[in-house]
This record gives sequence, structure tokens and C-alpha cells, in this order.
Amino acid sequence: MQDSSHRNGIISAGADYDAVIVGASLAGCTAALMLGRAGARVALVDKRASADAFKRVCSHFIQASAVPTLERTGLLDPILAAGGLRSHLRIWTRWGWIVAPRDPRNASVNLRREQLDPLVRALAAETPGVELLLGRTARALALDGAGTVTGVVVQERDGGERTLRGTLVVGADGRDSRVAELAGVPERRTRHERFAYGGYFAGGAPAHAPDASIWMTDPQWAAAFPTDGELTFYAAMPTKARLAEFKRDPARALVSFLADQPDPPPIREAELASPVIGKLEMENRLRRPVAPGLALIGDAALAIDPLWGVGCGWAFQSAEWLADAVVPALAGAEPLEQALERYRKRHARGLRGHALLMVDYARGRKFNASERMIFSAAARDDRVARVFEDFGTRQIGPARAFPRLLPLALAAHARGLLARDGAGERPPPADPSPAREAEPETVAA
Repeated sequence: MQDSSHRNGIISAGADYDAVIVGASLAGCTAALMLGRAGARVALVDKRASADAFKRVCSHFIQASAVPTLERTGLLDPILAAGGLRSHLRIWTRWGWIVAPRDPRNASVNLRREQLDPLVRALAAETPGVELLLGRTARALALDGAGTVTGVVVQERDGGERTLRGTLVVGADGRDSRVAELAGVPERRTRHERFAYGGYFAGGAPAHAPDASIWMTDPQWAAAFPTDGELTFYAAMPTKARLAEFKRDPARALVSFLADQPDPPPIREAELASPVIGKLEMENRLRRPVAPGLALIGDAALAIDPLWGVGCGWAFQSAEWLADAVVPALAGAEPLEQALERYRKRHARGLRGHALLMVDYARGRKFNASERMIFSAAARDDRVARVFEDFGTRQIGPARAFPRLLPLALAAHARGLLARDGAGERPPPADPSPAREAEPETVAA
């Protein structure tokens, strides 16, 4: 690997890079930070000209599965210092609230993207070996004679073009990834039969803040995410049958929708503190995360149903997996294609099972029989709720979760916990240390 030392954070214009990363949001900045710390010379490119730019249509929820990544990269403490909140999940279904016994490992993180994105970008830019190039747009990919990606042609601020050559090119440029399009990466698209509206409200915080509350009213969905600045992000993701009422008056419809939920949050007592923003089309896009000389991370690799709040967390995690996989190759210890294959397998093992379930639920359907059994048991039984939370916070995948959840749910029903009159007490929690295998679940790639 080339010497990563440089003055004032500037690498000469004619230098080559170990990695050229397109997209300086959560995934791209995390990958740049980790590669730079490993000694790589990284060009971090973004079409937005401002270092304070941020993603506006996002719930900002970082699942607990990504917290170890935040800790490892040193991002967690700055996030909390900026006002980020640690929160657990409370989920309402028609059988009652699902509230698992407190486990600090299942605490997620909430910080508005307006704060989060500039913070992560600044930390990446301060990393030795990382050159942040803002206001540059990817126009084409450089290829060698075998079709391997060897660089990115970017349009400079003055309108001219420059080729940034690197051993590895990384697409971290979101669900509409220009890099993936230019590379012709195989992609699967599936329809999403819900839409989303959300906004930040001041005052009128939910009673259980800072915990996040979700209402799954089968098939409708609503949520309240307390966050920094004593704000709450209220969100609705109904089926498209309700789109007309939201389009007529988004703010009024959002407030009414949340206020009409069972055991509702005090949204009518709150004051709207931001515009209500909507997203009407949320097509699921699943791409192969590697090609010769190229890797995709974050939404560029997997843009999935946002109902589950996994986008931010998976951006951090996929960046970490990529960095871990390619550092030896960038140091010359192994072929890059071997490293990229390792990343592809890790990505599939960690996310593919979750993604397939999410794609299915994005059809706007009602709960199936297995889901009804699990949700109803989790509302009454701490054992079921504990495993359900491990799965819901993406600490474990479906290959581990369902072999535990289904027998536990059946046992809960057999004990008569779900009798029509609601009789029966919740059993004491099982072993306070939930079983989590050391090896990751196996999901077909």
C-alpha cells in the first residue's frame, strides 16, 4: 500500500489512490475512515458541494446491530455528545405492546441526519490518508482491457473532468447509485405498496421517551422516534389505499393518523418543527454488491423497505465489512477479487435473509399465520419478546430467530397465556444473557 502521509489533508492531484469512494454519506464516510486508518489513500467523492449536506428523507434510526460498528470506529461517543439518544423498541399490535426485558445490547441510536451526516463526514475528512472531494459528480468509470473497474471519471466544479484512479472503486451513492448503473451491476427490483410521510415535532413527547414506539395495525404502520433537541420524529407508512388523504394535506393527515393509533402518542399537544416530507415510491432494489474492481455499500447495494429502520445501521455495517475484507488486498497480501468475494459472502450472510422477509412484507399484506402467532405470544411472554427484540434490532437473522421463536410461541399458547380473557401472568424472563451464537447465521448467497 502506498504511503498515506500528506500535509494539510491534501494529496496531490496526480496521485493514485488505493480506494475511490463515490458518496460521502454514512456508508462512504465510514469506509473511508476505516480504510484511511488502515493506511490506505482514499478519495472520498460527493456531488454535493457542502460539507453540511444531509439526507432529508430518513427516520435517522440506527439499529442496535450497528452500535458495535459505531463503537469500533469511535463514532458513538461523538454521536451521543451531539445529543444522540439510546432507545429501545416498543411495538404495538392488536394483542398489546411488545416490550422486551431491558438488554443494553439492544439499545439503538437516534440522532437527526442534519447532525449525524456532517459529524461523520468531518471525522472521515480528518482521517490521515482521506481526501474529501466535494462538488464532484461521477460521469463514467475507467476500465482496463478486461473490463475491471480501475477508476472514476468525475466532473470538477469548474466543469472540467478528472479521472481518479484507484485499486478499488466503491459505490456508496445511494439507492439510485450512478456507480452501479455505470458498471451494469445486476439488480432486482420489487414494488413497494406503502408510502411514507414524516416530520419533526417539538413538545408532546411520547410517555416512554427516549424509547421508540411503533404501531403495527396490520397492515398500517406508524412510529414515534424521540431524538436530539427534544424533538420527536413522527412517521406514517400506510398502504397506498390511503395516499389521497395524505396528498391533500400531509401535515393534517400525519397528525390524525398518529392520534388515531391505539394508546396514541400526544402528537396533538406537539408543535410541528419541520416540513412534513413524503416519499411516495420506495421500490426495493437489491444489487450484487461486487463486480471486478468494484464494491457497493449501503443503499447502493441494498435499498430495502424503510419501514424496519435498517438503512442507517446497514450503511455502517456494510462499510465495516468491506473495509475488513479489502485491507489485506490493498496491502498486496492477496488478490482483490478474493477480498471482494469475501465481502460479498459476508454481506449476503448478514443481510440477505432479513431483506427477503422485508421484500415480502413490503407488498402491503396483512400478517400471516406465523407472524400472528409470534406477535401475540411476544405481547404476553418475556421469553418470546426477548428473542423477538434480538431479531427486530437485527442482532440475529431469521435463520437463528425463527427456530427459537416458533417453539417459544407455541409453548406460550399451550400455557394458555393468550386466552380471550387475557388471564395468566407473564412468566419470569429466561436466562438474562440471551443466547447468541458466535458464528453468523448461514443464508444462501
